[in-house]
Amino acid sequence: MKKLSSVFFSLFLAFSGFSQQLTGEELLANSIEYHDPSGVWRQFKGMLTVVMQRPNGAERITEVQMDFTRQFFNATSYENGDTVVKSVNKGACSLSFNGENMFDEATEKKYRLNCDNAVKMRDYYTYLYGLPMKLNDPGTLIDPVVKEKKFNGKKALVLKVNYTEAVGKDTWYFYFDPTTYALQAYQFFHDELKNDGEYILLSEEVVVNGIKMPKNRAWFLIRMENILGQMS
Repeated sequence: MKKLSSVFFSLFLAFSGFSQQLTGEELLANSIEYHDPSGVWRQFKGMLTVVMQRPNGAERITEVQMDFTRQFFNATSYENGDTVVKSVNKGACSLSFNGENMFDEATEKKYRLNCDNAVKMRDYYTYLYGLPMKLNDPGTLIDPVVKEKKFNGKKALVLKVNYTEAVGKDTWYFYFDPTTYALQAYQFFHDELKNDGEYILLSEEVVVNGIKMPKNRAWFLIRMENILGQMS
């Protein structure tokens, strides 16, 4: 009888541990609860000041205004003494360079002053600064299997994400703190078979309108074989 009881106890522990394994959807829900506990992202209204520092020392400051209820986006960038404004207001685009709405072809090309780029900027900022909440958007395919890995010297829970063809073709991996579920890093591939990986490391946090957002983003263009050295 003692031997049988021992086997029963071991089986119970094994199945109990298995049942606690998070699914992809559960991991995402936990992370959103951490970053946006009051669920305010969908009605976000505010301004972010983004400072981009390049390896060559050049710096660009961008003030990003977003008001989702009004469908309004505005990015004002300051670089090399010039001011570039790209706005999208309910689908209508407006552009300016140093306060002027008319500019020559060379300026347009250098600063990508066109409506396609204005929309791309809107989508870029709302996606990256809206993570992980944006992973609830239509067309997002969440892998149900959550993996555990070591990334950049830290333990992490890894969520794989793909998108429907109409939304995007890249494959993304998101790395979460296994205790708090805070987003630690993310990585994407245009073609994973070609090892063309890029990854972004997140550090520190600021609270913006009740949302915990990463303060610093360090962006690396690096081949996958080098990244794997940090993921043992």
